[in-house]
Amino acid sequence: FPRRWSSTLHLGNSGGRGAKRLSAGPMAEWSPSSWQSKPAQQMAEWEDKALASTVLAKLGRLPPIVQPAEADRLKKLLAEAGRGERFIIQGGDCAERFVDCEAERLESQLKLILQMGMIVEHVVGKPTVRICRIAGQYGKPRSKPTEVVEGHGEIMSFKGDNINGFEPKDRKWDPERLLQGYFHSAATLNYLRSYTACADPADTTNIDINALRSSPEFENFSKDVRAIRAKEATKETTEFFTSHEAMQLDLEEALTRKVGDKYYNLSAHLVWIGDRTRQVGGAHLEYFRGIANPIAVKVGPSMKNDELKELLQILNPNKEEGRIMIITRYGAGKVEEMLTGHIQAVKESGIPVTWQCDGVHGNGIVAASNKFKTRRLEDILQEIMECMAVHEKCGSILGGIHLEVTGQTSVTECLGGCVGLTEDMLPQNYETYCDPRLNYAQSIEAAFAVANGAK
Repeated sequence: FPRRWSSTLHLGNSGGRGAKRLSAGPMAEWSPSSWQSKPAQQMAEWEDKALASTVLAKLGRLPPIVQPAEADRLKKLLAEAGRGERFIIQGGDCAERFVDCEAERLESQLKLILQMGMIVEHVVGKPTVRICRIAGQYGKPRSKPTEVVEGHGEIMSFKGDNINGFEPKDRKWDPERLLQGYFHSAATLNYLRSYTACADPADTTNIDINALRSSPEFENFSKDVRAIRAKEATKETTEFFTSHEAMQLDLEEALTRKVGDKYYNLSAHLVWIGDRTRQVGGAHLEYFRGIANPIAVKVGPSMKNDELKELLQILNPNKEEGRIMIITRYGAGKVEEMLTGHIQAVKESGIPVTWQCDGVHGNGIVAASNKFKTRRLEDILQEIMECMAVHEKCGSILGGIHLEVTGQTSVTECLGGCVGLTEDMLPQNYETYCDPRLNYAQSIEAAFAVANGAK
């Protein structure tokens, strides 16, 4: 996605938020391919059908990236978070890039999520669940299938590295990139597993707060960090899980495996449905209803209360704890108006859910001075605090947060925080091809703010 908000998007609606609601109809027998009989949104269509078939067949024979027992363990932990016994820290890139599949970057990304979890765990006194948007988050929904780029005319929209390239010359949707995505995911997870198995605890707990010195809470931060470093590291300290938005369903089908009498998507521990693809009666709900993984659904302002109840009945008819996470994304200042009704709808459904607050996707802005897409840390934290307040008021439990973050210290994509990042600083190191991420210091600051708000 162009970093500047300067392109004009064209062609028909690809099923974004607010799309016409579909009829669910009777629940037919499920299979990994039964989604193909339903209308699908946001999926790339392959020009070379024979090549796509060959690629998907190869993916179907490759070994799974994760184990079903790991997905089952995550489901158990999510159930505990839903009961208020744990707190979820989920974060990572908006969309991973193949070019970033290198040791230093992967290590930094994982350490950030682990450290955010350590901060919340220490301050709140509650164990955390660390879920990374990593090892498969290579796709991106778009408003339209094409866009107009200056000097190149109308070209295919960038939909993430496993679909096409960011450079205009690489915009053709290429099914062979799905294989590249698989092998980059496998390499990523292989490295991160070996890193956590051998990591020096002093390295993983080395939380850097030097950039937060301007905060009036800096002395408290310092005390907390010293206490965290003094704790004995355990296997659970470095436990993490992978996740991505399961948007390209032919890919997800190819990575689905039968285990006993269940089917698991073994490309990740948790997969989620985006706010643009959650239509009742659509292909994504059809696919998701049959897999045994823990799953999540993004829920924004366009979600009707009755629709939410119907969606939950489709995805979790057996009322299984830990099965489904609702990730709300409304925008700062809109939470009470929207979330109150959604909480009531869930209560009326009788279906257990784990609630999570996505503090980033409802708070996108365009910098007035240079047209860069950005977000304000203050808005992100405001939405999270509003979510905490509404859940408490409604007798519900906020189980965790969902953010787009990077372990890179020099990234300049989001505004504010103790680092004082301003609009004129955005071009200094604006890396993302998609949505802006909090940098390392902003993410650590956010973790302390969330922890102190939750205790």
